[in-house]
Amino acid sequence: MLDLDANRAGVTPKDAATLVVVRDAPGGGLEVFCVERQKVGFLGGAIVFPGGKLDPSDVDPAWAARTTTPRAPWTDAASHGLAVAACREALEEAAILPLAGTPLAHAELLDWRARVARKETTLLALLGEAGRALDLGALVPFARWITPVAEARRYDTRFYLFVAHATLTGAHDDHETTASFWAPPAEVLRRFLAAELQLAPPTHRTLEILATAADVAGAVGLAAEACLDPICPRLVTAGEGVALVLPGDPEHDVKEPRSPGKSRYVLRGDRFLPEDAP
Repeated sequence: MLDLDANRAGVTPKDAATLVVVRDAPGGGLEVFCVERQKVGFLGGAIVFPGGKLDPSDVDPAWAARTTTPRAPWTDAASHGLAVAACREALEEAAILPLAGTPLAHAELLDWRARVARKETTLLALLGEAGRALDLGALVPFARWITPVAEARRYDTRFYLFVAHATLTGAHDDHETTASFWAPPAEVLRRFLAAELQLAPPTHRTLEILATAADVAGAVGLAAEACLDPICPRLVTAGEGVALVLPGDPEHDVKEPRSPGKSRYVLRGDRFLPEDAP
């Protein structure tokens, strides 16, 4: 899933964005939308949230007319492009799209996704034809994770929380994502501990935080209080194995915690499990 080398000098991380899509479950509680990445490549086979790297088209000035104003504090030009990237990737990987006004029907979202995938058009052009706009104001800044220096492929990823309308059901694309589902955060964490699925530390920590929310209002409240300073795990040895330590861990350069929970993820078998520093 990861390609870690303690002797790696490190490459400059690429900008990326992720959309953490939540909704109130029909029977009460919170659900989050997850997708499974294809088996090859970065985080291959892992359960993740829809997202991907920034594309040059995401910073096209024409987006100004097809977007609402992003939420503070991520309101600068660079963050605007990343919010666009989060929405675009959500459409491509999950058939979910934050729109101002009435949401598109599921069939319309699938049609838009297919047309973009065939390169017949672009999301920006489709929005212009329909007189619609991305609702960047609906994206709540949640976290910022930077891939460890020891990883061969590095990303500086902004995590946005998005509360989905009841009509947004979501669907994987059978290319970059091979499965998808809605589930309570606690259920996804249970399946991870049971070795039924794979999670990377940023996904696991996000689910841990969301598992404390009773509903979407609680999730938005957690996002409003979240620390948005970058979290860049550091690879260290842990006995005979390795661990990814987070800010606040005794072996991390940043001494103040930037995320609630245990301070490190220790590799146990093929999974990084959360643990306190020894």
